[in-house]
Amino acid sequence: MDPTGKQDTEVTYLRALHAHHDGARGLHDDHQAAHEFFQSSTISALLQGVFDGDLTFGELAEHGDFGLGTFNALDGEMILIDGDFYALRDDGKAHAVAADWKTPWATVMFFEAEHEQDVSGPLDRPAFEALLDDLAPKKNGFYAIRLDGRFSHMKVRTVRRQERPYPTLVDAVKTQPVFEYEDISGTLLGFRLPDYTVGINVPGYHLHFIDDARSCGGHMTDFTLAGGHLALDHTIDLHLEIPEANPDFDAAELASGDIGGAIKTAET
Repeated sequence: MDPTGKQDTEVTYLRALHAHHDGARGLHDDHQAAHEFFQSSTISALLQGVFDGDLTFGELAEHGDFGLGTFNALDGEMILIDGDFYALRDDGKAHAVAADWKTPWATVMFFEAEHEQDVSGPLDRPAFEALLDDLAPKKNGFYAIRLDGRFSHMKVRTVRRQERPYPTLVDAVKTQPVFEYEDISGTLLGFRLPDYTVGINVPGYHLHFIDDARSCGGHMTDFTLAGGHLALDHTIDLHLEIPEANPDFDAAELASGDIGGAIKTAET
């Protein structure tokens, strides 16, 4: 099996484990630990072209049933929804994920909605983010966002698989394909993170989309919501795992350059 997730033949969807089940690595046995924001590596490493990691999706599943990220060799966008991992590739389609594939960067948590409400449209991206800012007042906390609904317009992009020597993330996304959908139902999910996480993660809003049929999606760049249901979760617990014995990570200049500007270019 290709550890980057390139092959899909006879692969079943990987199912995330429940937080309180036992596992080989010892899962959390208390609610606070189970509700942490778990992250593998840093966005600054991804910016520098550290596109291979050693954490498998089987291991990542121990830490959440909700989240986003990418795959080794930057082989598409990852979305984790209802415990199922999907690879959103450069063909615009959602593909199955196997437990032995690996990720260079991912953020997940066990989603437990603290606030829910119906949202009426039309609502574009700036208006939606303004609504979220009103509903999520703790600017220095971590918010998980899930919006299930009907979208009159959805625009996404997906990164292409890279080959060594790897480029920077900013260079890699210059040729990313863009897909636009009209009148589509699905789920927009991700996180709003505080400004102080720059270099560690993506400050502000970072959202991925997948349709109801789990057939297509990607990294959201723009949308108009016709109507849907919003759920928010909040945590202040961060668990950051740094790659071990990874020469690419060890050699990367993680604090060099305009990190905030590079994140904005690569992620918006």
